[in-house]
Amino acid sequence: MTAPLVYVLNGPNLNRLGSREPDIYGSQTLENVADLVAREGDLLGLEVDFRQTNDEAELIGWIHEAVDRGADVVLNPAAFTHYSYAVRDACALVTTSGAKLIEIHLSNPATREEFRHTSVIAGVATGTIAGFGSNSYMLALRALAG
Repeated sequence: MTAPLVYVLNGPNLNRLGSREPDIYGSQTLENVADLVAREGDLLGLEVDFRQTNDEAELIGWIHEAVDRGADVVLNPAAFTHYSYAVRDACALVTTSGAKLIEIHLSNPATREEFRHTSVIAGVATGTIAGFGSNSYMLALRALAG
């Protein structure tokens, strides 16, 4: 039996984790987070495909790929959260295909600058997890496995 596939996709500037505003995002690097996600996925019997891009078009392409493969998606859209209707429309394809999409954030956008309070992704996501640092990823994987 094949393990369920989950794309764990990360948007812009997350490749700078560990050095970018550690007081907000913590000291773990994206590589550290990827290792934690891979281990959690193994424990939960999930096949995890972990990726990061600073390019909106590439992220959209990956979301389309997930749809074509029937995979669930854990998405940290980063700044695309607040304004990318193109990413939102791609995310809608995930949920209308019958797969799940969980929007995650390391910090809690609702406690930050006003412009971060709006997510254009949330309205098409299966659920949102925010404010738990790298544990936001683990909580999302557990929700998908559960």
